[in-house]
Amino acid sequence: MKPVQKDAYTLILEAIDMGVYKPGDRLVESDLAEKLGVSRTPIREALQRLETQSLLTRDGRSLIVSSLDHNQMAELYVVRAELEGLAAGLAARHASDEEVRVLRDMVELDRGLIGNPAAMARANRRFHKQIHLASHNQFLVQQLDLVHRSMALMATTSLAAVGRDEVAIAEHDEIITGIEARDPDAASAALRTHISKAFVTRLKLDSGEVDSTL
Repeated sequence: MKPVQKDAYTLILEAIDMGVYKPGDRLVESDLAEKLGVSRTPIREALQRLETQSLLTRDGRSLIVSSLDHNQMAELYVVRAELEGLAAGLAARHASDEEVRVLRDMVELDRGLIGNPAAMARANRRFHKQIHLASHNQFLVQQLDLVHRSMALMATTSLAAVGRDEVAIAEHDEIITGIEARDPDAASAALRTHISKAFVTRLKLDSGEVDSTL
């Protein structure tokens, strides 16, 4: 079976998500076509789609990766906490035993990534995505996908803060404990707390109150 080919939109979105292109970086159609090995027409269409979603901003004739100001970041975290909390509560009700096992295995494997913020950030995205899917609510999953696309516009990960990765793993463990117990309130509360603490850490990073490992 041939591997599924990713389209231009997905390739550019992943590059932004992984920090290859950071807020403020200019995206040039011809450069992207060459680097991604995609013709210019789908690149152009992908850039237009990303601009429509406010992930790119027009600066004169150029398109640059958008950035979030303080208020936008705060608003995003509020929405994320509410939607993620809902997803965890629904997962506690609807996730299959196999899905819960996968989440528990993720937490245990991720302990080996402590000290590697880039790898931990990728694992963190996979973990949260698995909770979204375990909610068994396609409309919620779609909304959370939009939220997480916007999260890619943050130049750094809160997991870069010294000591945050180990604390985050403990918080993930608490979320899974709630899901395993089939306790929607506990799972939801644990995830909301996790997002709140991540936001506090990001604010401290931005203010210089805590050090970054990156």
